Amino acid sequence: MADRIHKTARDQTAGTRRDILRWGGGVSLLAFLPGAGLSTTGKAAAVYRDPRAPVDLRVRDLMARMTLEEKVAQTIALWGTKAGVMRDGGLDFDPAKAQTAYPNGFGQVTRPSDRRGGPEVAEVAGGTGARWRGTASTVAFVNAVQKWARDDTRLGIPVLFHEEALHGYMAPDATSFPQAIALAGSFDRDLMRRVQSVIGREVRAHGSHLALSPVVDIARDPRWGRIEETFGEDPYLCGEMGVAAVEGLQGDSATLGEGKVFATLKHMTGHGQPQAGNNIAPAPIALRELHESFFPPFRAVVERTKIAAVMPSYNEIDGVPSHANRWLLGETLRSDWGFDGVVVSDYGAVEELERIHHVAVDRQAAARLALAAGVDSELPDGTAFRTLADQVRRGKVAQADVDRACARILKLKFRAGLFEQPFADAKAAARLTGNAEARALALEAARKSVCLLTNNGALPLAAGKRIAVIGPNAAVARLGGYSSEPRRTVSLLEGMRAVAGAGTTILHAQGVFITSAENRSDDAVVLADPARNRALIAEAVTLAQTADVVVLAIGDTEQTSREGFAANHLGDRTELDLVGEQNALFDALKATGKPVVVAAINGRPPSWPDVVKRADALLECWYGGQEGGTAMAEALFGRINPGAKLPVTVVREVGQVPLYYNAKPSVGRGYLFAETAPLFPFGHGLSYTKFEIGAPVLSAPRIGNAGSVTVSVEVANVGARAGDEVVQVYVHDRVASVARPVRELKGFERVTLAPGERRTVKFVLGPEAFRFFDIDMREVVEPGLFDIAVGNSSVALKTATLEIA
Repeated sequence: MADRIHKTARDQTAGTRRDILRWGGGVSLLAFLPGAGLSTTGKAAAVYRDPRAPVDLRVRDLMARMTLEEKVAQTIALWGTKAGVMRDGGLDFDPAKAQTAYPNGFGQVTRPSDRRGGPEVAEVAGGTGARWRGTASTVAFVNAVQKWARDDTRLGIPVLFHEEALHGYMAPDATSFPQAIALAGSFDRDLMRRVQSVIGREVRAHGSHLALSPVVDIARDPRWGRIEETFGEDPYLCGEMGVAAVEGLQGDSATLGEGKVFATLKHMTGHGQPQAGNNIAPAPIALRELHESFFPPFRAVVERTKIAAVMPSYNEIDGVPSHANRWLLGETLRSDWGFDGVVVSDYGAVEELERIHHVAVDRQAAARLALAAGVDSELPDGTAFRTLADQVRRGKVAQADVDRACARILKLKFRAGLFEQPFADAKAAARLTGNAEARALALEAARKSVCLLTNNGALPLAAGKRIAVIGPNAAVARLGGYSSEPRRTVSLLEGMRAVAGAGTTILHAQGVFITSAENRSDDAVVLADPARNRALIAEAVTLAQTADVVVLAIGDTEQTSREGFAANHLGDRTELDLVGEQNALFDALKATGKPVVVAAINGRPPSWPDVVKRADALLECWYGGQEGGTAMAEALFGRINPGAKLPVTVVREVGQVPLYYNAKPSVGRGYLFAETAPLFPFGHGLSYTKFEIGAPVLSAPRIGNAGSVTVSVEVANVGARAGDEVVQVYVHDRVASVARPVRELKGFERVTLAPGERRTVKFVLGPEAFRFFDIDMREVVEPGLFDIAVGNSSVALKTATLEIA
């Protein structure tokens, strides 16, 4: 990349005087010529300071002025090490301390919204354990750092700030949207763009220009605690949602517009199918499977957007950790797909090349491996990359590798407009953060993420009844991992009381507690006291006996489904059914004879076979964000009609794992003493109305291997109320040179129809829908017969035949 930057700059500056005048305006031409004006003084007159100059030339000019130490400084970040630039005992930035500790500057600051490095929080572990700064404090810190970087460092290079933004800006008062897996279940690209646009706006308002989102890992193991952070199991769905998320965060320009932030695509790759479901464990994935299942979402985002950053995964593939994988980050990501942005490390992953993977003898060796593989910036503190300058001087690291990484980081900063305007406005941030518009969108997103899984007629709830709202997740708003503290939250109980209306009585009992504590940052997770829970179950039964119907809110907490980021902070499980006494609570309530409607509030898919079999209705609510309680209540009372679908296959028991819909034909012969079919198939979701989806109509029965076909599908609402249906298109290659999946999602569209309304939905399937890697690992479209299937789930399908000749 550095060579390409240098070549581009040479080509541009060797052009005609007319070419130079075109972008140089009235500025002296001498200032833009190679080697001109390389004095270390006079920053304002330098080429790199001129916003009219091409970015590549600005990078080249600045690089020519930098020392080795200044270049290395651009590759590091500050997080716990923020203590070195803060006033003693406080949270204010100290320019004098910064000048002493970092005379060459630093490239990034990790999560300015948290207090890590400040008093009493320096030792808090993990990605969600920090204590927060408020808006005014965050903006003041960012602006103070930027003023120092601009005015007091030799070259005035601004600092890049980044924040977590999985399903909302992870900071106080920011809007909390439904968790990623819930947003994926909406099957709504436009919703995803709008949600991410608001997230980006709130991040940017606080002075950060890079968001660590979206996650497009293919999730095939529900034991893994991070499954909630993903868009599910399907490559196409993850790719479409990933593209929409990046478009929402960044926009479609190579430079950042107002209110936009650069996105970080993560985690590349294999993260979502770790050995034994254990976070960061090896991903035992074959080369062809990587290309056809795990790479496609990343490739879709890289090829279809101007994605700025990519984050490798913690795990290893075939013995090579992703942060040391030259083939993965160099040949595949950059050479094959054309990625030209920045590769940022996952937190601590470079050090883990030594500590966990044992492919490096020490921190210095880890830095060498990561830099050579293509990692440009080490997060969160750059502890290994801080050794690079000394290693260059000792001949251990090539200067060109440091130059390449530095050039990429500088290019990102120029594209972000940081050299022109690095500061944030605290008043604007307060006005934009968690405002009424954002809250309305959070409610819309929660409504579109609710998925009705079963219903024997118990839903929607009738008015004028006595409804007992019971369960450990009834009176608490569960937001999921990578959440902060929004300005407001609505629990299910609060939503039920607000939505119920006159004449309906809402009762409440705890039922059970799941864990003994609620703080997701706690390392230890201890299940609640069984004896206490038995007493609470008895109280809940007594209450339920006075009600007409029970709404039971069960599932996970942010402790029982979470990222296991350390050996003393675990989040993965060996079993998938409800933990604690939740099944006992369900049994006791069913024994009352009252209808029991289950609201699943969870991060893992609901592999609860007994509950599914016996519940009168099951509403999958996931973690619905700050407005989730309102949306759940509206769905239960029928104020809205659930229309989401499952973005994952839900297994019956852990022995079926991994089980995903797009499996090969040899999967599923059967088991002794157990069923083969999943509890719920991918794409499943019911409605309060009834839809009919017609057979697919193809624009042509035969196409060439470079051709396209239009698939037309008629969908009709034949029920009595308005609702949403998700029309899904699947492809199956009947005979190929290698075994192909039984079906693959290649199109979807969420449509809203009034009673009696019909609509024809059209999908264009081009070569990308049929290509795969053949016996010789060539990406091809092979001739043959293909089943084109449409329906409202991966199992309820109607089929037409297409020939590719």
